[in-house]
Amino acid sequence: MASKNKGTRYERELFHMFWNTNEFSAVRIAGSGSTPLPAPDLVIGGKNRYFAIECKAVKASSKYFKEGEIEELILFANKFGAQPYVAIRFNNKGWFFVKPEDLKKTNKTFCLSYELAKEKGISFEKLIE
Repeated sequence: MASKNKGTRYERELFHMFWNTNEFSAVRIAGSGSTPLPAPDLVIGGKNRYFAIECKAVKASSKYFKEGEIEELILFANKFGAQPYVAIRFNNKGWFFVKPEDLKKTNKTFCLSYELAKEKGISFEKLIE
């Protein structure tokens, strides 16, 4: 499966997970990352809380993010009044939600490993409680 199709599939999976709670609404921003303006993959609202979420699904044990990608997520979230999160799904391990400040900073990127996601991230259930 092409990487873009895979990413879209997992964005939609998470989109439906929020809607299925009956307490949160979700908007998927199709084409996020293809505009010069900051746009996360999902914007979520419910229970007087708002999230701006960048979604990733990976086979590997780590995912690297360009510095600008994380900066744009934070910029959008701050302007929108939302909490920024990176949602990552490692194969057969479920979703983890990690705050940008908890990502590991490297020279010009940010890194999120499975171990770091387990340590610093929270589950979907914890996020929506």
